[in-house]
Amino acid sequence: MSGHSHWHSIKYQKGAADAKKSKAFSKITRLIAVAAREGGSDPGVNSKLRLAIEQAKSLNMPKDKIEQAIKRGTGELTSEKLEEFTLESYGPGGIAIIIEVITDNKNRTLSEIKQILNQNNGKMANEGSVRWLFERKGIITVNNEQRTTNSEWREKLELAAIEAEAEDISWQNDILDIYTKPNELEKVKKSLEEKGVKIDSSSLGWSPKETIDTEETKKETCRKLFESLDENEAVQDIYSNLKN
Repeated sequence: MSGHSHWHSIKYQKGAADAKKSKAFSKITRLIAVAAREGGSDPGVNSKLRLAIEQAKSLNMPKDKIEQAIKRGTGELTSEKLEEFTLESYGPGGIAIIIEVITDNKNRTLSEIKQILNQNNGKMANEGSVRWLFERKGIITVNNEQRTTNSEWREKLELAAIEAEAEDISWQNDILDIYTKPNELEKVKKSLEEKGVKIDSSSLGWSPKETIDTEETKKETCRKLFESLDENEAVQDIYSNLKN
């Protein structure tokens, strides 16, 4: 069992307030546009776009907004120039953090993220100083909407993940992250769906090779840092080696 790695941002919170839902739509719109720009508008051959569309659908994002995002990416509609990059940083207690970003203004976003880190006992790290602590993985997320009793639901999901040949699993409250090799994400996802598991989202992300624990006060500071980063519209995903 790996520890906590994937911060579940506003896009996984059902029934979010309108303001948060709007921000989540904005983030996923950028993700779709970048995916379409890089690999074309056909999700059948563009796996990155397919995963982004699945995330949008899990948010109940309207079909026309998804199509508009694709057209912005392919240039059929006028759009801001988006840049995708990854930042490395340290948080409270020395935890390692990877922040995935899509922005229309890199300098502004860098300044905003540095300020958030400084305000929450974090700091930017040099390129490569954090990433080696993580591995690229497929991450499938299942939330608590379909559980019967908590223990029964957990046991059923864990067994399904094992039978689907997942590499690892990690619980975050009643949310389960299922980890796969990057090239086996679709295979494991399909196997889980065939077993009746409702997938909340699936994507490629970062999993820590090892996790570290810290005192509860520092964990709370880390959570506040994650929340502050997630409030930034340019931040797509946050990964850390903090033990849950």
